[in-house]
Amino acid sequence: MTARSILITGCSSGIGYTCAIGMQQRGWRVIATARKPEDIEMLEANGLEAVQLDYSDPASIAACAEKVLRLTDNKLGVLFNNGAFGQPGLVEDLTVDVLRNQFEANFFGWHDLTVRLLPAMHENGSGRIVQCSSVLGIMAAPYRGAYNASKFALEGLTDTLRLELHGSGIRVSAILPGPIRSRFTFHALNALRNNIDITGSRNHALYPKRIAELEAISDSKPAPPESPDEAKRNSGNSIVPQYRLGPEAVLYCLIHATESANPKPHYHVTYTTRMAALARRLLPDRWQEKLALRSS
Repeated sequence: MTARSILITGCSSGIGYTCAIGMQQRGWRVIATARKPEDIEMLEANGLEAVQLDYSDPASIAACAEKVLRLTDNKLGVLFNNGAFGQPGLVEDLTVDVLRNQFEANFFGWHDLTVRLLPAMHENGSGRIVQCSSVLGIMAAPYRGAYNASKFALEGLTDTLRLELHGSGIRVSAILPGPIRSRFTFHALNALRNNIDITGSRNHALYPKRIAELEAISDSKPAPPESPDEAKRNSGNSIVPQYRLGPEAVLYCLIHATESANPKPHYHVTYTTRMAALARRLLPDRWQEKLALRSS
């Protein structure tokens, strides 16, 4: 029997790597992507089929889609769009180029890859598209305007795509993680330092506190990629809702989104995301703003 196939993007570490290993362990044929050659080699050394993909490069996206369809004989079962980065900074300090780069990597690239793979799914009459969104796709937070905007846009596009594909056999889901143990904060801190003119900002005095907060939750030497068992062990077994979970929490949602006969439209991961979703439904706008300011 031919193994079910899934393309998972952004697999050099964190959510992508853990999900790639986890789905492979469940018998899926996993094609994992990364940007850097050394990460491609690492993925292959761990028994995964690996393809280079840079969401900000249209030629890379086209080459990836073509190779994946060739490898799967046009029968790719699932696309899990995951690779992304966060660009911190006050909205008024975001240049157009910085904002554009955020959208290229987190939104336009995802759309480009998705529409290149959709024709094969239509031809097969089935498929799953799973988008790794964020709690910041349903609730705004200070200093996160670029990332907020990209994820809010993703939420709207994903919901619309789900409606348009109704009845086609192609199911669309979004996974919305809150704080997840990964290299995300480490890379976000670098993006803040490299892409925001802090000293030239009218609000330059506000940034040291924000940088200190990011440093407090970011490892100076990011942990290596974790298998599902390693991630679960590192996460512990507390029954108390944890503020920050391991990447295996996203894997559990991906399994349901890909293997269930009735996948959910949205999967809320971590206590933070569940509370944010509840607040969006129940709280007046002004209360939501106060909650966002208190939790930022």
